[in-house]
Amino acid sequence: MADSNFIDYVKIYCASGHGGAGSMHLHRAKYIPKGGPDGGDGGRGGHIILKANPQYWTLIHLKYRKHIKADDGEKGGAALCRGKNGEDIYLDVPVGTVVKDAESGEVLFEMMEAGEERILCKGGRGGWGNDHFKTATNQTPRYAQPGEEGQEGVFILELKLLADVGLVGFPNAGKSTLLSTITAAKPKIASYAFTTLEPNLGIVNYYDGRSFVMADIPGIIEGAHEGKGIGIRFLRHIERNSVLLFMVSVEEEDIAASYKTLLNELKQYNPELLTKQRVLAITKCDLIDKDIEKEIRPHLPRKIPHVFISSSTGEGLKELKDILWKTLQE
Repeated sequence: MADSNFIDYVKIYCASGHGGAGSMHLHRAKYIPKGGPDGGDGGRGGHIILKANPQYWTLIHLKYRKHIKADDGEKGGAALCRGKNGEDIYLDVPVGTVVKDAESGEVLFEMMEAGEERILCKGGRGGWGNDHFKTATNQTPRYAQPGEEGQEGVFILELKLLADVGLVGFPNAGKSTLLSTITAAKPKIASYAFTTLEPNLGIVNYYDGRSFVMADIPGIIEGAHEGKGIGIRFLRHIERNSVLLFMVSVEEEDIAASYKTLLNELKQYNPELLTKQRVLAITKCDLIDKDIEKEIRPHLPRKIPHVFISSSTGEGLKELKDILWKTLQE
């Protein structure tokens, strides 16, 4: 994973700028030796702002940017001149980024809309100049407000991919092969387990220009919710999928039991995942004939739609698209 460009978790320290101090200036001119107060206000400290950018799909650009500090506001000047605001810092993040407080683990907000902007650390307000403090009884105040301190903190940014359909299955169940067959995505494919080491996205073209997004995550093994394997690290990416496509190979001894094992791992990780719509695909059906398919069907879960597919021959792929589209519309 060291050479991977897909980074979905970073921890960063951010500090906004302090506000500039107000000016304590008294007006002086050639024929006005004792003018009134004309101290200007200090400038606002720079914000640190997150912006959801649909062109980004990873947090790698923030991986090595651990400390982010915005500029302070400038001090106020004479003649009611306001100090310059500190420059804001904009951090682009992918749509679907979750922002947490690193100390408490509290979710602060989520970036769900393209172009959305949220202030992560608000810059300190600039102090008032002495002009604000003049009164009938105190016409030459010799004091002004200091600038407000900025905010700082350590934050966790987690990416949860936004996709319509999420692929769930054991390693080597054919998830990457399916993704490469019905989309333009080019994931790594091989005949050994854990070929997929990071999530992949692809767009499935349907009829009349309609389409939906499919996400493939690394394979899940039994005990994943306890940290076994690598699939647990990426399970957060299916939390936002509308439909979960469970994929079980015909090479499994008991397809129904394998499906239940996958379902249990999701339940142990996050019970809310079981409320999502589900579809079951039995993969690699080019290895069996129709008679064996008929023997398998009675043992499959009855409450969810299922389809026998082969990414190699194209068997069942049209039916799979139809079922997924229909389920998405529900």
